[in-house]
Amino acid sequence: MMNYATTYPIGTTASSRRKTAKATASAANRVHPMDETAKGCWRSPKRQTQISSPEPIANGFLKTTFLPRLKTGQSVQARQERGKMERDFYKSLSQLAKHYQIEPIQVQDFEHPYNIALSISDIQEKLKNKVIHWDSVRLVQQGTKAFLISEERYNTKSTLYYIPVTPLFLMLKDKSKKKSAQLLLSVCCYLYHIADIPYYRQEDSYLYWQYEMLTDWMQQDEDTEDTKIYSDEIRQAEWIGERMEQKLFNRKNLEVFKHRLHQFKSKDGFESECFKVAAKAYELYIRYPEEKFFRNAKASEWEHEDYENDNILTIEKYISFYSNSKGWLSDSLIECVNNEFAEYGDIEEPTIKKCFDGKPLVGNSLDFENRLFTLLDDLIYLLNTYTFQSHE
Repeated sequence: MMNYATTYPIGTTASSRRKTAKATASAANRVHPMDETAKGCWRSPKRQTQISSPEPIANGFLKTTFLPRLKTGQSVQARQERGKMERDFYKSLSQLAKHYQIEPIQVQDFEHPYNIALSISDIQEKLKNKVIHWDSVRLVQQGTKAFLISEERYNTKSTLYYIPVTPLFLMLKDKSKKKSAQLLLSVCCYLYHIADIPYYRQEDSYLYWQYEMLTDWMQQDEDTEDTKIYSDEIRQAEWIGERMEQKLFNRKNLEVFKHRLHQFKSKDGFESECFKVAAKAYELYIRYPEEKFFRNAKASEWEHEDYENDNILTIEKYISFYSNSKGWLSDSLIECVNNEFAEYGDIEEPTIKKCFDGKPLVGNSLDFENRLFTLLDDLIYLLNTYTFQSHE
């Protein structure tokens, strides 16, 4: 059932360490990934097919890595420092291996620095295969102490998490779906008040000014047969947006969340999915009653050495409430956002670091983000599903 999803990529979806900035997704059917190829805000984006050149056959030699020759004649102090660093490294490695429940490779037969290089290469491969959001591991030295730092990063896959409010507004007026709509209203109330997701009618939100810009362009353009249609869409987005924010602002929808769940009885597959989404949201609310969507948002540290902050796509630009996923206004908004996001050099994503320096690791995980992004994905899909079902 409900196979209505489409996605919009943000810019180009690159898997390299230096990420091309993401664009936000419109609410057409699910969550939208960004597309980088289109320029200007009036043409439809189209992804170019990537063609890779043929790989040379005789390249085995070039893929072989040769270890450097060890330096000889080191001083007593240098050997002592090396020994201290190796002891620190193995203590840190033991803590990391216990935490992630992996078995490091045995490197007793290798001398320094081969032993450390091989150990790091081994744990990198094992963490990549075992830890879903693992991103990197590195050996650092602070003062006289050396230890490993592992970084886990939630890969948003260049996706726009834009939650449409127009479908919910229409659901609330649909007598056959009013109970489902009230459940989703409680979900959105949680996202609005607790998770603190931006709302497009708030002047400090990124999408507010995107809508304003499109309104200005439309008004400055020559009148055509479609001008009235465009103007009506803009007025509708503003009018519905204001009224839906009044509903979301009412915390009563959060206070009766549990009661609505307990009293709800689904009559079809769509309502059953609404209940599942609401149950996930309520569990997230109870487990994390104060956490914000941006709590762990960070860009790559090494990028900051080369880029100013204005070259980083911040998380509040690709997560937001917005008007609707259908029509000229939605298509234009998504295209403009995609084009802008394609110019960024890095992106903020939920990221945590784990320092294996002998101290205990406390409350350091991406569990909240795992649950939140899954919830956003499912909620956007449901709202867009209702939009397309109601127009059939």
